[in-house]
Amino acid sequence: MQTISSLDIALLERARDLAVRLAEEAGVIQREAIQNGSAVHFKGEIDLVTDADIASEKLISSGILAEFPDHRLTGEEGAIGAESGDYRWLIDPIDGTTNFAHKQPHWAVSICLEYAGEPVMGVVYDVAKREMFTAIAGQGAFLNGVPIHVSAETQLKRALGSTGFSYDVHARAEAFALWEAFSWHAQAMRRDGAAALDMVWVACGRLDFYFEKPINNWDVSAGAIICREAGATVTRLDGEPYNINDEQIAASNGALHQQMVDLIRQTLHQ
Repeated sequence: MQTISSLDIALLERARDLAVRLAEEAGVIQREAIQNGSAVHFKGEIDLVTDADIASEKLISSGILAEFPDHRLTGEEGAIGAESGDYRWLIDPIDGTTNFAHKQPHWAVSICLEYAGEPVMGVVYDVAKREMFTAIAGQGAFLNGVPIHVSAETQLKRALGSTGFSYDVHARAEAFALWEAFSWHAQAMRRDGAAALDMVWVACGRLDFYFEKPINNWDVSAGAIICREAGATVTRLDGEPYNINDEQIAASNGALHQQMVDLIRQTLHQ
């Protein structure tokens, strides 16, 4: 990762303030869609997208490119930016679309800025609860402007964890095996359906650990920098360093990380 001193902190602060504003504006679209309804379309057998996803991504991507026209951009629903450059934005306009489509109040806007392959600024907005999680590399992590930190739990058997399952229902055997293993060895497991919120809940201590495979980088990259800035350990499932292009992630309060990784390896015979 780039050293903190080599990063343009003023640019990152401007990017964070922009991302916060755009996430709030997207939240308005989404709350109105919950009230009035939003058309649902299927991208796969069970993977869906709503008109609110598309409208939110258009708003966010347009706002970013107006401010940073030379930045690359990847949106879950297809938005793109410049063809080259060290800075890239990763946008998930609604992480937890299935929850959103069923009017379950657990989804988020996730916006990350990466520099040379590393997440350096992240914003995750829990629209229903109006909770804004933010972080800039080296500057700490915050919830509605108040510093947050991971939990202090040291024993897996007393820890609350979370995970998710692939949209490919025929590729869930590994996830089911891990669910069973952690259900036996942790205090409890949750599957809430919004990876970005799983990540920031680790950051603020509501969860002690989270892992998922496969997972897209726009789902968890903002959460990764928020977790790190809150004191979390973030790796691959096998404990190797996390790469923003990996389709897997494991995050914990740090004290539990080796126990989590060991159980994953034991279960999957890695």
